[in-house]
Amino acid sequence: MIPFSQRLQTVIAEAEPRLRAIAEPAAGAAPADPKGWSKKQELGHLADSAINNRVRFIKAALEGEFTGPSYDGPGWVKLGGYATAPWHDVIDFWKVLNQSLACVLDGIPAARLTAPCRVGNGAPVTLEFLIDDYIAHMQHHLDHIFSSSHPAA
Repeated sequence: MIPFSQRLQTVIAEAEPRLRAIAEPAAGAAPADPKGWSKKQELGHLADSAINNRVRFIKAALEGEFTGPSYDGPGWVKLGGYATAPWHDVIDFWKVLNQSLACVLDGIPAARLTAPCRVGNGAPVTLEFLIDDYIAHMQHHLDHIFSSSHPAA
């Protein structure tokens, strides 16, 4: 199995040039669904996810478990100001946070991957599951950003 840090670095390396190829107007285009996000907001959501998961991963690795709240994704995106931020700044923020998270993943001892983690009211999962789910979640959102069904794709 490919180490988590390498998987994450691969996602970053493959997505970054594709993100940078998206023009500012397309990145900020309002979605057709008023409850949806622009590309900027969706990538900002992934930055917020990196911030929240960094805490989860580190606490589970250091303490042998994690129990903590989920987070309000729409609230974080709104307060994060991604809708009006320059697109290149949102990309840079996402990239740096995830590169930093890859360093964290490199440092997690294999024995801690079985640490129980409970996020919000969810059922307990292992740290390994949480990390794998984080990378899959990111890929899902990146695929959506790049899809033709996303506004101004």
